[in-house]
Amino acid sequence: MQRTAPDPQREPDPEPPAGLPVLPELAAHLAAAADRTEAEPPGGGAPLRTAACGYWERRGQATTPDRVLVAPGAPALLLALFAAADGTVVLPRPCSEWYAPPARLLGRPVHLAPVPAESGGVPDPFALLETVRRARMHGDSPRVLVLSVADDPTGTCPAPEQLHEVCEAAAEEGLWIISDETRRDLLHDPHDTVMLSPAEMLPGEVVVLTDLRATLVPASWPAAMARFPATDRGAVLRAAALDALTAVPVPVPGPLGCAVAHALGEPDEVRTRTAAMARVYGTLAAALHHTVTEAGAVCRPPHSGSHLYADLEPLRRPLAARGIVESRALERKLAPWGARGGHRFGDAPGTLRVRLGAEALLGAEPELRQRVLTAPDPLELPHLTEALTALSRALAGLITPAGG
Repeated sequence: MQRTAPDPQREPDPEPPAGLPVLPELAAHLAAAADRTEAEPPGGGAPLRTAACGYWERRGQATTPDRVLVAPGAPALLLALFAAADGTVVLPRPCSEWYAPPARLLGRPVHLAPVPAESGGVPDPFALLETVRRARMHGDSPRVLVLSVADDPTGTCPAPEQLHEVCEAAAEEGLWIISDETRRDLLHDPHDTVMLSPAEMLPGEVVVLTDLRATLVPASWPAAMARFPATDRGAVLRAAALDALTAVPVPVPGPLGCAVAHALGEPDEVRTRTAAMARVYGTLAAALHHTVTEAGAVCRPPHSGSHLYADLEPLRRPLAARGIVESRALERKLAPWGARGGHRFGDAPGTLRVRLGAEALLGAEPELRQRVLTAPDPLELPHLTEALTALSRALAGLITPAGG
């Protein structure tokens, strides 16, 4: 159990994958609004927030525009939420790499509670209670727990009973729960994975956060939204978060707001693209999982999104013989497959953990990425087969004794 997350050593970030092609219908809506000169007001205008309400209502989370905020990206919105909650932050370990930096920017301590063996995204409930206790012993005042029901980096979804135990523990300790539900629409097998929101369990204690770039809009369009509880306490938190967004006026551009509102309505072409993304990512993530486990790594089977989190600790001896004793070196060796070392997600730098992403397999050219989306079986495409074969050979080369 780690008391406070260390500041990561600054180093060049790997090049991000190119992402999927922009949906032509969304590009057309953006172009049609290109002459709009005014930006969205802080927190989003009424039409944009109303569209967000429709998005959540279709997912069983009815809300009203006065309980919604929209911002240019999830990190900016999380920064405003941390500022509004005014206290120490508790995160699962590992967790998304954008969770901790907003807290550090505000000078807030970050405490990490390890996730259980079954899935990532939420801390073990007993570890959470112990983390909160130790934080208070050191004079900190935990106010917020961030968790994810469709986790990055592990690609897993916690079981409902596991999620309920964590939420109950957080509520008993008086913590706001920020539920990152960015990837909830990217379930690989929706009929086999039960997806519940903490807001369904504790509606008065949970803020739902969604980064739209993972599903509804292109990765280069910064747009995220938050849904607040319909309580007096929720209204106070929303007002404080809106004050924070207003204090640093970086608005959603007006034309982008129009295109995002259209996407939030989920017309047929958007829903079809989201379903195709979930299918493709499920296929590629399963292939990645097979490749890394065949090499001897330990890895939770992914259920959602495009990532998985491989633990190569069982291979420490042969990797050490190659000079690979920490996650930064592992990241460099596996860079062609979108690798990001575990040190970026809260794990100690000396661990041999790495996140791999399906996006890195899609291909560099837009035509290749489009073919992946439309192929009946993406794994029959030559460039995907070559990328997976090259990863298998690279892993084998890392663990094969020199000269062997």
